[in-house]
Amino acid sequence: MPSSRAAERWLIATGNAGKLAELERALAPYGVVTVPQSALQISAAPETAATFVENALLKARHAAAASGLPALADDSGLCVAALEGAPGLRSARFAGPQASPARNTALLLEKLRDVPQAARQAHFVCAIVAMRSAADPDPLIGIARWHGRIAAAPRGGNGFGYDPVFEIPALGATAAELDAATKQSLSHRGQALRQLLAAWPGA
Repeated sequence: MPSSRAAERWLIATGNAGKLAELERALAPYGVVTVPQSALQISAAPETAATFVENALLKARHAAAASGLPALADDSGLCVAALEGAPGLRSARFAGPQASPARNTALLLEKLRDVPQAARQAHFVCAIVAMRSAADPDPLIGIARWHGRIAAAPRGGNGFGYDPVFEIPALGATAAELDAATKQSLSHRGQALRQLLAAWPGA
């Protein structure tokens, strides 16, 4: 996806404003024109798969079929060792049908209330899929993990989701205390997207 190409329109298959902003920033240097699926009134695909990669494939295929555009989709979540990998695939819905980032974070901290700091390891996972069409037999896939631990309380006003409680020990900061450029260089989503772009034909 080199910048010398004519601009390409890609549908971004997410309803999450934070994810959309991060992907738009990362793709802009490559001359990609991003189209949010909400701009075309495309409904979200059911996330019925058992892994992040499979869910990302479902989302990208659904968006490409509904729009006629090439589509890029991400599926990501937080896995906490002390909770046997939860919230995992249910990260956005951890607190139930009325889930919100604040409720999800509050429930996570409640479940970890008696877990000592040394046992609060966690990692984010991100799978990103790019499909030229709904029938693309060879989609590009990037997958990466960002390791850290769960802080005792939220800190920072940047980012979204679980960022305020995801602490990077080497930095002594949560993801929500990082500026956008630093987060993009370290994060699971930034790493996965760089993998995908490195595999792009002609890159």
